[in-house]
Amino acid sequence: MTETRTAAELDEEAAVRRSLEDYYRDGEPPWDTGVTPPELVALVEGPGALTPGRALELGCGTGTNAVYLARHGWRVVAVDFVHRAVQQAREKAGAAGAAGADVTVLCGDATRLDELDVSGPYDLFFDLSCFCVIPAHRRDAYAAGLTRRAAPGARFLMFGYGPEVFEDPISGVTADELRSRFAGWELTDVTPGTNPFPTFWFTLHRTADGAA
Repeated sequence: MTETRTAAELDEEAAVRRSLEDYYRDGEPPWDTGVTPPELVALVEGPGALTPGRALELGCGTGTNAVYLARHGWRVVAVDFVHRAVQQAREKAGAAGAAGADVTVLCGDATRLDELDVSGPYDLFFDLSCFCVIPAHRRDAYAAGLTRRAAPGARFLMFGYGPEVFEDPISGVTADELRSRFAGWELTDVTPGTNPFPTFWFTLHRTADGAA
């Protein structure tokens, strides 16, 4: 089925892509620090750590967290639509000996997973400030694509900027929005980030029967 988008929607998508490509071209994406965040480390290594399984990272950047997960026993598919970031992620995975069976890095759109080889099911999803910059008209598609690939009981860890951080009509995410868009998931935790501006770590849990 052909997807119909308005000129304004196409402009929003193009603006986001240009902005992200500019960050990676300039070598200064603020979210891609090269250090795995402690919130993900706690989920993987802390008390009650998840049993390693299959993970899907959405907006993987240069692959720091995909490689981290692979080193801790996860089989990871990582997706980003910035070619420069994907190239660096593949190089990083190869240098770490994690390419191939442990880490697969794909260049594609996190809101159009049906176009990629990411059949799932996945036990863990990770998003470090990807969803919060997606135009509103693509966010339901992101949620639906992720949900279709979720194993019963899957976890979803997301970092996002608050809607008041940037002066644009696109960026930002709230707990209420996640509750509304992610049917069949329970929002189990919202923890403020340590940044000097509003950020949050959201943890969602896929209900065993898919009911909200």
